[in-house]
Amino acid sequence: MKILSKYLLLFLAFAQINSCKKFLDVNTNPNLPTSPPINGLLTRVTQNVALNVYRVGNITSYYVQYLASPNPDSPTDTYDRIDASGTWTSLYDNMTDIYDLEKMARGLGATQYQGVAKVLMAMDLHLVHNLWGAAPYTEAFSLETFTPKYDDATSIFQKCISLLDEGIALLQQPGSKITIPTATGINPDLIHKGSTAAWLRTAHALKARLLNQLSKTSQYNTANIFTALASAYTAAGQDAAVTTFNIRNPWAQAAVNNAAQSLDVWLSEYWVNQMRDTATFVNPDPRLPLIASRTKPAFANAGYPYIGTRNGKGRVGTGTTMDESYLSTTGYYSSTSSPLFIITYEEVKFIEAEVAFRTNDKPRAYAAYLEGIRANMNKLGVQAASRDAYVNHASVSVGAAALTLQNIFREKYRALFLMPVTWDDARRFDYQYPFFQLPLNVKTTTFVRRLVYPSVEISRNGTNVPAVADVTEKLWWDKP
Repeated sequence: MKILSKYLLLFLAFAQINSCKKFLDVNTNPNLPTSPPINGLLTRVTQNVALNVYRVGNITSYYVQYLASPNPDSPTDTYDRIDASGTWTSLYDNMTDIYDLEKMARGLGATQYQGVAKVLMAMDLHLVHNLWGAAPYTEAFSLETFTPKYDDATSIFQKCISLLDEGIALLQQPGSKITIPTATGINPDLIHKGSTAAWLRTAHALKARLLNQLSKTSQYNTANIFTALASAYTAAGQDAAVTTFNIRNPWAQAAVNNAAQSLDVWLSEYWVNQMRDTATFVNPDPRLPLIASRTKPAFANAGYPYIGTRNGKGRVGTGTTMDESYLSTTGYYSSTSSPLFIITYEEVKFIEAEVAFRTNDKPRAYAAYLEGIRANMNKLGVQAASRDAYVNHASVSVGAAALTLQNIFREKYRALFLMPVTWDDARRFDYQYPFFQLPLNVKTTTFVRRLVYPSVEISRNGTNVPAVADVTEKLWWDKP
């Protein structure tokens, strides 16, 4: 596996202290020679965990029809088997770095760094689990074998939970011999700037996400989810996100590439229609202009300034004349300095809404549902009057007694644009979104449920790779 050679490269890089030079100035104590590399490594892994959310989202956003390919019969659009070797490699490369970070922190008695490393490992490992299920973990980073065994999917999931619990316990320990700098400006922690309280909130939010993923299984425990939520985000602005990039937010880079006619990040007809509300012609979403590009004036003058691309069909225009809408180069999620979100306050509110609904606490569910909508609109900068007009419409403000899971999942889908967790939700909800349909030219008879294992893994560790019958094969947590 590539992760093993990557480990050796990192060892040599740290021995020479070359890969972290630009971060050396965050520590000036000559008596702590190991501090610069640990901070350089922290910077690397906190940025890459967010970039991995983007990489996974750039696959799953086609499956939930946020995005559509401009090319007809595209493999991702049509549920053909895709080779996600690049994403697999990026996830394992970063987990190798996180493994190194945790090991280094343990040797230094730096329990705060250890706790952060545990939480970061859970983030990446959970993404692997949600795409592929079973995966190497127990033997993946120790250099004892070049063909590590696969841990089964349920074990991987439980490891993610235990990593979060271990991270929480470490973060709560006093007396970390080295602590993450908290100064503004250049800071090695690109997610929470060294704030232990923020990392604890994020760990609990992630735990609530994972526990809620079990809604189809006998392991689903609403009391445990409520316990995690009680220590998670309590206000807007507490999100886990990265805003530091080598050049720009990767969604922004994709939008810039598209503007240069590389044909990327085209918006799905389904998502655009839902945001325009053309299914019912009642309540257009004010977030649409803050995300999408407008079509050419001829269409706009006809009252259709936003037009999506049907998944599997491909473009109807040339791709260069604004016949359809794309992710805007100045949009909230895709401008140069846009945040790259890992988990957010509004997601926590929608988790609360779902769990409260399932426990028949309709008033709590309804309040959390409305707060999730408002929080996301406030984040995007929707004008108060437009926000309130949307929220107060009868199709949204249905009242606690009439609230349904479909209301909650629909609004969560709109608020968590481009986030990989929405594919987990789609599978838990069996794709029962209003008017959601299979793509054109689809290669299967039902919706996609997983990825096949990538060629980079099959070529290096093929004897251990589990057989996958089809991309419609459900993972363990997706089965009733």
